[in-house]
Amino acid sequence: MAGQGQRLTVVPTVTMLAVMKARLVGATRGHALLKKKSDALTVQFRAILKNIVSTKEAMGDIMKNSSFALTEAKYVAGENIKHVVLESVQTASVKVRSRQDNVAGVKLPKFEYFSEGDTKSNDLTGLARGGQQVQKCRVAYVKAIEVLVELASLQTSFLTLDEAIKTTNRRVNALENVVKPRIENTITYIKGELDELEREDFFRLKKIQGYKKREIERQRASAIGFAEDQIAEKLSLSKGISMASAQNMLAAGAKDEDIIF
Repeated sequence: MAGQGQRLTVVPTVTMLAVMKARLVGATRGHALLKKKSDALTVQFRAILKNIVSTKEAMGDIMKNSSFALTEAKYVAGENIKHVVLESVQTASVKVRSRQDNVAGVKLPKFEYFSEGDTKSNDLTGLARGGQQVQKCRVAYVKAIEVLVELASLQTSFLTLDEAIKTTNRRVNALENVVKPRIENTITYIKGELDELEREDFFRLKKIQGYKKREIERQRASAIGFAEDQIAEKLSLSKGISMASAQNMLAAGAKDEDIIF
């Protein structure tokens, strides 16, 4: 993996270890949330794909019926029916508006058709000739417009979801294969360095204790030697002998335990 064997450049301290652990917790939670988001988007993506397939299948029949209806209207009312229809239309009877749906934080555009205005004047179109076929053609093309608007909405949502899923999956993979392994390797490195520092401190304390023990023994031996010299001096003065003789007597007395001070 990309993040295996790599770590962040940090100072191995206890504070940094706590920071890295907090970052690991945040990365784990973020990975879980992004994974759930990706699953939700994938479910919606598949549902939209299913609707697109069914809508396209229905669109074939609807467009075929509308084309036949237009042919029948032209046959009955004549080829000049187009100008008559254009003159009778004042405003559009079918319009499209857009809105947004929120799916797991992703805004999907939705298109809706709606009718407004008075369309009764259009009922007189082709009254002299072929009026019924013109109305059938109008109804057929209104259905075609409705299907096209629905298909446009599904296609737009499909493309938006596809891009959102790719982005989310890239983030999930980055967290799983790069960010989290690096943080885990950094935590392992910091723990190893802290353990090594702890071992160094323990060794240093043992050396200091050994030095202090040797220093205490040296001071004790020096104090004992000083006390023996004082006693030998007193003994030499009291008995009128030399220091060497006094020290020899002290040594012999210490062995035989015959001299009491």
